[in-house]
Amino acid sequence: MQSYTYLFVDLACIAVPFIASFYKKHAFYKEWHSFFKANIIIALLFVLWDSIFTDLGVWGFNTDYLTGIHLGNLPIEEVLFFICIPYCCVFTYFALQHIITHNPIEKIASGLSSFLIVILFVVGLLHFEKLYTSITFLSTSIFLSYLKIKKVNLSYHYLTYFLILPFFFISNGILTGSFLVAPIVWYHDAENLGIRIGNIPIEDSIYGLLLIFMNIELYRYFKNRKTNVLDEK
Repeated sequence: MQSYTYLFVDLACIAVPFIASFYKKHAFYKEWHSFFKANIIIALLFVLWDSIFTDLGVWGFNTDYLTGIHLGNLPIEEVLFFICIPYCCVFTYFALQHIITHNPIEKIASGLSSFLIVILFVVGLLHFEKLYTSITFLSTSIFLSYLKIKKVNLSYHYLTYFLILPFFFISNGILTGSFLVAPIVWYHDAENLGIRIGNIPIEDSIYGLLLIFMNIELYRYFKNRKTNVLDEK
């Protein structure tokens, strides 16, 4: 059973959101067309990034916790991660829009973006030699800058991110060694800041934010485009 540990983490993350997707009043399964079109594109980008960093030794995987099925140099569980986690997050974003009418983050979202853009850009430049830190921080800073220029309201993006953080710490904590003899995913600390939240490199929290925001934005794009086409008909 140990070899199914990472797979179990993936399935545990997506189980409740998947079941809840069939709630009749607000059925997320009706959004699958927009979600999966977006997710496939973003997943391909992150899988490529992941594959390159794996080759460079920025991180790697403990075969004791893997099924042994690989896609290129990545375990299949790692590829599924880029489907399961975004599904949970976009589902949460979808649900929050129906549940929360007055978003408590509405007034601070723009300022929070400005703060992150500056901090991540500066830290990314100051630690340019650390691949995980620089690529992740600079990419996120650039993407947030793009969203700010486009005047995208990110209040529900941030609310989604903050709500999933506890689950992020649990799932990522397991992947990085919590409750296990050894980590499922290991990191070469020369390529990150060496700052950890428990076992989790702080870069993971920014990497996760970028993954979530990119999936939400492309999902919104395809959903709006589909709506516009239907309206034209």
